[in-house]
Amino acid sequence: MSNRTHRARRPALILTLLGALCALPCTLLAQDKVVITGTRIERIGVAGFGEVPLPRAPLQAAAWSPAQLADAGVASLGALTRLDASVGDAYNAEGYWAILSARGYTLDNRFNYRRDGLPINAETALALDNKERLELLKGTSGIQAGTSAPGGLVNLVVKRPNGRLRNARLEWRGPGSVLGAVDLGERFGTDQAVGLRINAAFEQLDPPQRSTRGERHLLAAAADWQLGANTLLQAEIESSHQRQPSVAGFSLLDGRVPDAGAIDPRINLNDQPWRQPVVMDGDTASLRWRQRLTEDWRLDLQLMQQKLRSDDRTAFPFGMFDPNTFACAPCDQFAADGSFTYWQFISDDERRNSRALSLTLSGTARGAGLEHQIEAGVLFTHYTARLQNQVFDIAGTGNIDGSLQTPPSAGFLDGNTNRDERSTELFVRDAVKLAPGWEAFVGLRHTRLERKSQRTLPTADNLGDVPYEQSFTTPWLALSHELAPGTHVYASWGRGLESDAVPSRARYTNPGQTFTLQSRQLELGIKHAGRDLEATLALFDTDRPQTADIGNCGAPGSCTRIVDGSARHRGLEASGLLRSGAWQWQAGAMWLDAQRRGSSQAGVNGSTPVNVPRSTLRLGTEWAPAALPGVALTALLSAESQRQVLPYDASVTIPGWQRLDLGARWRQQWAGHTLVWRLAVDNATDQRAWKESPYQFGHVYLYPLAPRTWRASVQAGF
Repeated sequence: MSNRTHRARRPALILTLLGALCALPCTLLAQDKVVITGTRIERIGVAGFGEVPLPRAPLQAAAWSPAQLADAGVASLGALTRLDASVGDAYNAEGYWAILSARGYTLDNRFNYRRDGLPINAETALALDNKERLELLKGTSGIQAGTSAPGGLVNLVVKRPNGRLRNARLEWRGPGSVLGAVDLGERFGTDQAVGLRINAAFEQLDPPQRSTRGERHLLAAAADWQLGANTLLQAEIESSHQRQPSVAGFSLLDGRVPDAGAIDPRINLNDQPWRQPVVMDGDTASLRWRQRLTEDWRLDLQLMQQKLRSDDRTAFPFGMFDPNTFACAPCDQFAADGSFTYWQFISDDERRNSRALSLTLSGTARGAGLEHQIEAGVLFTHYTARLQNQVFDIAGTGNIDGSLQTPPSAGFLDGNTNRDERSTELFVRDAVKLAPGWEAFVGLRHTRLERKSQRTLPTADNLGDVPYEQSFTTPWLALSHELAPGTHVYASWGRGLESDAVPSRARYTNPGQTFTLQSRQLELGIKHAGRDLEATLALFDTDRPQTADIGNCGAPGSCTRIVDGSARHRGLEASGLLRSGAWQWQAGAMWLDAQRRGSSQAGVNGSTPVNVPRSTLRLGTEWAPAALPGVALTALLSAESQRQVLPYDASVTIPGWQRLDLGARWRQQWAGHTLVWRLAVDNATDQRAWKESPYQFGHVYLYPLAPRTWRASVQAGF
């Protein structure tokens, strides 16, 4: 069977499986209920000190349960920006993979994402239907990652068997997206030693933007086997598919920001007769063996493999080019009259495979009057990217109102880049109780990298493969003190690391040279975790080295890549949760001072990064009136300040914006079963604004706030 035929039959297969799963024989028990309210998550693995409660950990982190995601309308990673003030949009296009920023730094989709603690590639659509929670570690991530961008790590925790569970969900999201999903769990055998959990979902996608209809589906299974009192074996597998045209961004009009109120946010500039959908398929499986060695020590062995396949296609608005000479005016934005050049982009059969193996020993040791919580281990990873030659060719002229249609391009082929990456990481972490109320935290990670890249299409400018090896060590230190029961202050210092190599091109004077870019972060914070009040406040100072190409870079030997200063982000981050009678209030805010410094280029020092607001706010409330048992009314206000649009040019900005989301939830008991009804409207006042301004692929893009959108769902536990 061909891949095309196989993909065409997958929706029918999923629907058949959904029906079969829902028809599983089961006894409907009234005591089986669905937990719909979020509770405090005491420990999260991505924090690095798994046995230390999060309120006591000397870092900033957050986690969200499926119920919290459902209340906020979070259906993809890109919507995490609704939940945390430190998370921002960084080219979040509908129909494409999510690109996020944390504390002003764009997260790297190859290195800043984890799945059950193991590294995965996020250059795909990551399904959330079978995830127990999403975790976010804020700050430099050298404690948890060999290489990654500073700002934070995102970890997806897979749902595991947890007793008998029967849960079904039906959701509608305007104007026409419809989702059906089931979550089924059971235990079997002697002493219920074997557990099984199955998640399946199918969704017809029809978001507010025009010409973006598509579909996605997921099938996942997780099992465990309690082999003995001290031995647990866990396995899981998931297969996902998404097929949907992506949304192309708007842009500046020759230096002028177009009026967002005059732009219809439903316009999709990718709407051309020759457009094709972006197709993203993913298969992931993992195996974990957990062995308790003694009362205080445990050994964990974990393996994972991820296989991704993508067809990346779009009608790409990019500058204003002469199709004969390729001269451009302007080059990185649209023309003053709203016209631009359409480029046809086709990169089919992209394959990205990741494998990871970790061995971790953790436990408690006592000596010299001190208690240590120690975790040590090794992590092996192997990543390959096999890409085909791609089409990136001029098709014709478009207009910002989406009215012009062009014929497809001639299909000129351009080369792509294959990658091979291996890493070995040795790590140790220790949480030491120094005295009553005092704890020290120490972490050390040593990483050895082997990387190689190769162009798929040789050119005169290509000098060959770019292989390189590097080794480095990233430390992390913190001190925490309990001021009062439930209140801790802390100070932490750590390093993160990124690796860069100069392309093997004739235009560079230093082809193949490698750079080890060590970022560092200092953070001071205070946390309080009480019954009715939870609050955190943190001051952070992160400095990240930057590379730059110096020279005209248009002729052989005319370009040199160097480390050119750094991007320093200093900020204040605050969050709080207050419970008072029928009311619950939640707030988060970040104030950020982000600047370039130490650059040798004129006009760079003192400049702020593009697409990074100086302040962000998330303010939410929930009211559960006693007169209406089971009913809760919610509101969420999101606000962000203005953003700079052009690099090193503070004269062009997009204004700040505010958005109000409203919702209602009703938990109902019916015939011994639990029903949870949700009704919500996002952007209730239908605000028009530019949501983000990423400078991506050497071009300015503007993405508008989505228009007013209704959503409704029902969740049944039986």
